[in-house]
Amino acid sequence: MTDSLADGTRMGAVELLVDDLDTMLAFYRDTLALDLLRVDGETHVLGRGGVETVTLTPAKGLPRFNRSGAGLFHTAVLFDSRAGLASAVARVAQAAPGAYTGSADHYVSQAFYFDDPEGNGVELYWDRPRAEWPRDSAGRPIMGTEYIDANGFLGTHLTESEFVKPSAAASVGHVHLQVGDIPTAKDFYVGTLGFEVVFDMGSALFISAGGYHHHVGLNTWNSQGAGPRAASLGLGTMDIVLPTPDDVGALRDRLAFRGAQVADDGRTLTVADPWGSKVRVRAED
Repeated sequence: MTDSLADGTRMGAVELLVDDLDTMLAFYRDTLALDLLRVDGETHVLGRGGVETVTLTPAKGLPRFNRSGAGLFHTAVLFDSRAGLASAVARVAQAAPGAYTGSADHYVSQAFYFDDPEGNGVELYWDRPRAEWPRDSAGRPIMGTEYIDANGFLGTHLTESEFVKPSAAASVGHVHLQVGDIPTAKDFYVGTLGFEVVFDMGSALFISAGGYHHHVGLNTWNSQGAGPRAASLGLGTMDIVLPTPDDVGALRDRLAFRGAQVADDGRTLTVADPWGSKVRVRAED
């Protein structure tokens, strides 16, 4: 039985439970310029280049997500070029200037942060080539936070062609969650799911598969001591995509060994973390 997720593991779509579908579609489809890939009943699946990024599921009547509880901190959308990132940032700045919450150079990436119309955190970012990432003595990526001049970034990298007709690949690069405590989160996401620790800063943990800087971030900055999640808008499920069905089988065995409660339809595994956030795992199509 293998203890770690396979190289080539990536994040899949993040499902958001939403109150106002039209407003949320206007943000993710019209402003971020994600394509509407398909509609399953009332659920709208958006992405680019056929890659699923965000799923919007109507859930009227649910309360807003409690930002001091466990759940979604942000969905991080990764662009394959600085021009693509600049275009997305400019489109949000033009359509929803009040959504901007900050920016940072993290050494491995450049990132801009927003809130969507229902208060879900959104990171838009671009990765530097892996060969340029600073690393510690064990070879792990080093991340930090330095100031980015947003206007300067746009002035350097924004192109009219990408702004008018966005074409850069956009996918979920990582998902950052709020949790009640880091040791419990580490036991589940590392000990059970099989991610590897990249950086543990005490109040936050960054984990990945295959040497990436992080596929999942876990923090207690707003949520220390939080208990199980109550039903609310915000995070529904987050998807993890493994390279092969055999990798899913290995995880199935590890979950059984750990005594996890798993919904298994033969293709996907769905398991809840200790706070009730749902993780769905499948193989590449």
